[in-house]
Amino acid sequence: MRVMADVVKAVLPWEDPDSFLGGLPARVDAEYYAGGDLPASLDEVEFYVPSYMGSSEVVEVIARMPALKVVQTQTAGFENLLPHLRDGVTLCNARGVHDASTAELAVGLILSTYRRLPRAVTNQERGEWPTSYAELDDSLADRTVLILGYGSIGEALERRLDGFECDIIRVARRAREGVHPISALPDLLPRADVVVLLTPATDETRGMVDAKFLAQLKDGALLVNVARGVVVDTDALLAELSTERISAALDVTDPEPLPAGHPLWSAPNVLINPHRGGASTAFAPRVARLVRAQLERYAKGEPLINVVAGPPR
Repeated sequence: MRVMADVVKAVLPWEDPDSFLGGLPARVDAEYYAGGDLPASLDEVEFYVPSYMGSSEVVEVIARMPALKVVQTQTAGFENLLPHLRDGVTLCNARGVHDASTAELAVGLILSTYRRLPRAVTNQERGEWPTSYAELDDSLADRTVLILGYGSIGEALERRLDGFECDIIRVARRAREGVHPISALPDLLPRADVVVLLTPATDETRGMVDAKFLAQLKDGALLVNVARGVVVDTDALLAELSTERISAALDVTDPEPLPAGHPLWSAPNVLINPHRGGASTAFAPRVARLVRAQLERYAKGEPLINVVAGPPR
């Protein structure tokens, strides 16, 4: 436990952290870094917040902070940071910060696909008002939505789906009351009209949505990925999309960014959003509250929350 009289040297990714955080906690001295020129107090930094979706340099600088004790991410995912942590450094993620934004986007992707909103955008650009369509739009009512990776974002998604008159199947790594284990997927996938991916990127989940997984989906099913691109085998997804048997709505892809000319851009039945799950007006106030609270806890020697790696503090 740290001595409360000490001044905590922090490096934060906001040029005016006092304003962004609504005031720095007592005994916290902050410098700005979001890439480029390194902060002067690099050797003294104890608490570091990398910039959101920053370049590799904002992660690699961790190795140049010998006094570092805490890394606080602005993302729920943290797998990219693990190789850069040394013994004794605590890693905390931003669990809860992105729940609202990501859940909202997942609902938006489902509804945009089901109600064919991209078609409406195209018609508007052309100035066309079709008098009829060959088929009716799909409705979320009476459908079954399987949430794979049922944690805090999954709970937020279910709350937002409440009222759409759809059924929910909850799946997580381990079974708990009301939540199925991931091992039950072969029995559950054929029941789902929509599968929403919310899993972290781990050795266990990397490439989990492969040809076998996709083949278990019913005809007309919709796959929504608001997790990480590497959870889905892109080649397997392209093969399945080419048959037009299923649809996909992707906030994340593998590779990412998706390069120009990649076959996913022109694949049938796919809606692509350029990784904007957490990028909404809900983000800044929530991450500010989290970071300020964590700094205050650390400065007072109180336990941190959202610890995902390293020793508890």
